[in-house]
Amino acid sequence: MHTASNEQPIALSPTSVLANFASGLSYEDIDDASLNTARRHTLDTIGAIFAGSTQHATIAAAGAFDALDLSGSVPVPGFERCYDPMSAAYISGTAAHGLELDDGYRAGSVHPGCVIIPALISAATIGKYNGKQFINAVVVGYEIVCRLAAAMHPHSRYRGFHNTPVMGVMGAAAAVGALRNFNERQIADALGIAASSASGIFAFLRGGGEVKRTHPGQAAREGLQAALNAEQGMVGPKDVLEIEEGYFDTFAGDVNLSTVIDGLENGPRSAKLVMAGCYIKPYAACRHIHPGIDAVIDIRAAENIDPTKVVNVDVGTYEIAVGHANATYEDMLSAQMSYQFCIATALERGAVDLEHFDENARNENNVIQHVPKVNVSVDKGCDNAYPRLRAAKVAIEMQDGTQFNRSVEDPYGSADNPLPDDALQLKFNGLVRPLTDDIKAREIERLIWGITELDDVGELLTKLGP
Repeated sequence: MHTASNEQPIALSPTSVLANFASGLSYEDIDDASLNTARRHTLDTIGAIFAGSTQHATIAAAGAFDALDLSGSVPVPGFERCYDPMSAAYISGTAAHGLELDDGYRAGSVHPGCVIIPALISAATIGKYNGKQFINAVVVGYEIVCRLAAAMHPHSRYRGFHNTPVMGVMGAAAAVGALRNFNERQIADALGIAASSASGIFAFLRGGGEVKRTHPGQAAREGLQAALNAEQGMVGPKDVLEIEEGYFDTFAGDVNLSTVIDGLENGPRSAKLVMAGCYIKPYAACRHIHPGIDAVIDIRAAENIDPTKVVNVDVGTYEIAVGHANATYEDMLSAQMSYQFCIATALERGAVDLEHFDENARNENNVIQHVPKVNVSVDKGCDNAYPRLRAAKVAIEMQDGTQFNRSVEDPYGSADNPLPDDALQLKFNGLVRPLTDDIKAREIERLIWGITELDDVGELLTKLGP
């Protein structure tokens, strides 16, 4: 059995603990903070799907299914047609992750919503479920993604794997199983099957391209497929998480097993959940860059600096964030992943919004003149604190020698520094209203905030389609 360094072996099987949790959790067992997180993040993810429906990777993915003439009854927010459940999960997952607007869990460097919500939208069309059942399944999916990612990160990332699809497919399989009332054995089989579909590598960070956008879509589709296979009696490897050459062994090696099962040892009725620690993004950029953005925006506003008189912006942060110190911004994804471009944008504009990454914005001299001024390096204190903290130290030097300094340990949007509900609503409306009418946007928002009162979640789903 794999354990983290300096830990004693753990007798409980993580696979069994998670399967027992996913099959046994009921809505009445869920604490208020987790319920609030589930509602807020469902709203945020659906907003991200609407906005991401217009980006090239989503359109290309949908075009591939159109070429196969695959149709169905599952809505894809932002699209004028419906798809079969598998295709819809893939397209929606791609859209949700497509504009770097999706939520995340810092301790695992993972994005749960862009996988879990698309998988459940598809699954919820295969039957009739009330809002409490849907939210219960959301909590199951988020909890499993967060726990697996926190236990395996950063070792999985250092092996080159993209945590979101690797952990997301497991959460999606469990979430669908919970929605469809699987027993513990069926959940364990679903996890065992899903583990063989876990995939996604960080080659996009070096070689560019759009495949990163599709990773959550693939995980949502494969998680749904794994759950339905298990429902039909397909058997997965026993104890797939912890066995030799199993999930942990393959994707991380060094794993903190206590992180997987902590708070779940006594069963789902007394579960201590972690998903309320998830964040919502205020900026349309890689989350690793957000603490630096926060610092620059704060200095700019508080000190009333003239960006044209800045000579240097020095950022000290943790090693994984420094991996985004890439001054290329020839396409939208590269710009959203570039520490230099995002900081240059924050410095010039005092904001980092979605429209700041389109072709015109990427070529604006007022912004790109700042890119060479930005230097990003590893700060020992920030690196030692990661992933417990996602920190950055920023120093801005002016032409007259004045220097302004800021340290950010907890970027805006985190559980301890959250977007208020009104700010989340503004974000949602800004993403959704360009793609639908105001009346439908308001109705979707109303239904999500009150989802646990719905007798049939189909009332919401029909509003997401054409």
